[in-house]
Amino acid sequence: MDAAPRPGPRRRRRTAVLIGGAAVLGLIAGGCAGYLVQAHRAPTKLPSLAQQVVAQARGEGPEPLSAARDRRVKTDGDLRKLLLEKPRGTRDATHLMGEDGWLGLADYAEFYDKPGEMFGELVGDEFRRAAVTGWLVGRTQEVEIRLVQFRQEETLAAAENVKNTQYWVEDEGGADSWAIPGSGNGRAYVHTRPESKPGYPLVYTAEAHAWRGDIGLEMWIIDTKPISKARIMDLAERQMERL
Repeated sequence: MDAAPRPGPRRRRRTAVLIGGAAVLGLIAGGCAGYLVQAHRAPTKLPSLAQQVVAQARGEGPEPLSAARDRRVKTDGDLRKLLLEKPRGTRDATHLMGEDGWLGLADYAEFYDKPGEMFGELVGDEFRRAAVTGWLVGRTQEVEIRLVQFRQEETLAAAENVKNTQYWVEDEGGADSWAIPGSGNGRAYVHTRPESKPGYPLVYTAEAHAWRGDIGLEMWIIDTKPISKARIMDLAERQMERL
């Protein structure tokens, strides 16, 4: 039986070693030849050590970035102001957790199957704060949007948190997905199979998950009727533009 081929990285590394060895041999040979030529030449007079004085730049330095152009100013302010505004003609959502648009660490951990375990993980991930908004459209559709911010002094937790969520959504299957334009990393999902419980109407779900810098986006739309791709994509794109 033939031996299995070596993995690519090891083969490339070996090639790099061979090329490096040949380069070293070339430098040694070239150095010897150069030394012999130089030994038969008359000494060259060295230039003066004095250098021309470089004039120091004058004038005022560049002006600091405005709040509109400095993203750090925007994201360090009131996180709730970065959330999409509630559209006209809609009503306040009835099941939002938190207080006055803020979600504390304990409240946010409650969204997971094991809140106690998740609480500890979020502390390790340097959870900073979370803001939430939501509204009701007509009689059946409900929208919820969360912005989750991390300190990111040790790890890129916002990206990892979103990637983990995307993984689980895709691993469960039963959803069509699309990249969110302009996000570079976000994806929107429309679940093709509604959830059903005895005595309750069918529930359709769409969601979007993305991140920018230290902020992760979590978005859901729930309705008793199928939700279109255009609907979730429109909300996700407009929310990412605010970040």
